[in-house]
Amino acid sequence: MGAGSSAPPAAANKKPWGGVFDTATDARVEAFGQSVSYDCRLFRQDIRGSIAHAEMLAAVGVLTDAERRQIVEGLEQIGQEIETGRFEFKQELEDVHMNIERALVERIGDVGRKLHTGRSRNDQVSTDFRLWVRDAIDQIDRLLRDLQRAFVGRCEADAGVILPGYTHLQRAQPVLAAHYWLAYAEKLQRDRDRLGDCRRRVNLSPLGTAALAGTTIPIDRERVAKDLGFDGVVANSLDSSSDRDFAIEFVAALSLVAVHLSGWAEEWILWSTTEFGFLTPPQQFCTGSSIMPQKINPDVLELTRGKAARVIGSLQSLLVLTKGLPMAYNRDLQEDKERVFDATDTVRACLELAAPLVAGAELRREAIRERLDHGYLDATTFMEHLIKLGIPQRTAHGLVGKLVAAAMKERVRLADLPIEAYRSVHPDLDESVYDVLGVDRAIEAFRSYGSTNPELVEQQAAAWRERLANEEPNP
Repeated sequence: MGAGSSAPPAAANKKPWGGVFDTATDARVEAFGQSVSYDCRLFRQDIRGSIAHAEMLAAVGVLTDAERRQIVEGLEQIGQEIETGRFEFKQELEDVHMNIERALVERIGDVGRKLHTGRSRNDQVSTDFRLWVRDAIDQIDRLLRDLQRAFVGRCEADAGVILPGYTHLQRAQPVLAAHYWLAYAEKLQRDRDRLGDCRRRVNLSPLGTAALAGTTIPIDRERVAKDLGFDGVVANSLDSSSDRDFAIEFVAALSLVAVHLSGWAEEWILWSTTEFGFLTPPQQFCTGSSIMPQKINPDVLELTRGKAARVIGSLQSLLVLTKGLPMAYNRDLQEDKERVFDATDTVRACLELAAPLVAGAELRREAIRERLDHGYLDATTFMEHLIKLGIPQRTAHGLVGKLVAAAMKERVRLADLPIEAYRSVHPDLDESVYDVLGVDRAIEAFRSYGSTNPELVEQQAAAWRERLANEEPNP
């Protein structure tokens, strides 16, 4: 070295970005800023993205074929070591990306240092994260399909079972159990559609946009995108560097999945009570009490309801995290992954238990039928019968209300009121009213598309069975 020159401390040189620094990073800062303890989950995506990048660099002449082969073989070896638990992630190297790159350089020397040509950690992280989210969407979609199959699978076994439908948690109108099961198939399909739509925006490659302005290296972004299964490339390098919309949208879709699961869990928790007595959950999805020997608690359902709060909380965290960030990359964005990982893990765990729980639950048919006539579930269809006789809807509503009041006073069903009670509210009513009263007749009376009419419900169930049997999930 020339006179007056001095080498920076060895510790500073350990950092890939340490050339300008002459002081080692404080150990407390390393602990504070590290992300490898959780972003190590991205190792498969990081290796896959780096291999595609190396293949492209060779194709455009930046790497020789021999260098490409060294890099690819080195990355594959590192991936196998991580898979088998033989790789040591080091906190001082900050993240999964730097750990893998440093390991590669240690194995193949300076050739490994060429891998990062034409990219930045900014676009590398975004690429890995998009690949991970894409994989997660496909996993969640398959689990949602499994849950749909569980609900639709109950339709045939529960054919003809009538349940009380509720509004305001008060008995309202009768519905077929199969109609109820299919309602959840519809909700879950909307969840799948949202995830599929989100997947289109996730599936664009940012690799090659570099730090924020692009690169002067003659790279081929489209080739890398194709190799990684992306539908295209992100168009604006500045936008790409700071974009986490795809992650927020994904967790928003997961939040709605969690809300749907929570609502289902709440209903079944109520249904499993002695007061409702509609449902017996499978015991392998329940727990007992440490003090009350008779207890069978629906803990999986309660936890499913409770875990929705975690997913919604993750969405809120991501929105607050990004609401005030200037263009382009800011280190704050390191905080995004734990929220996405946790939301995904939580929803996945709930869905993995939901399908077998749905399939294994038992409706208490006798208990349901015994109290099915409580609550005047046939009142609305009887009102519509009066409308078809030419009585205006508001008038018919008032007449039936008076009849229900009379029945409530006597503590009887509408069908138990004498004909004089009907004639007292309208002189044209005769014994034919008894032909339309009762829960079973009410179910048969429905006609509109999407209603709980038995023939229509069976058509819907058959359509769902065929659809779920033949469809392919998101690629």
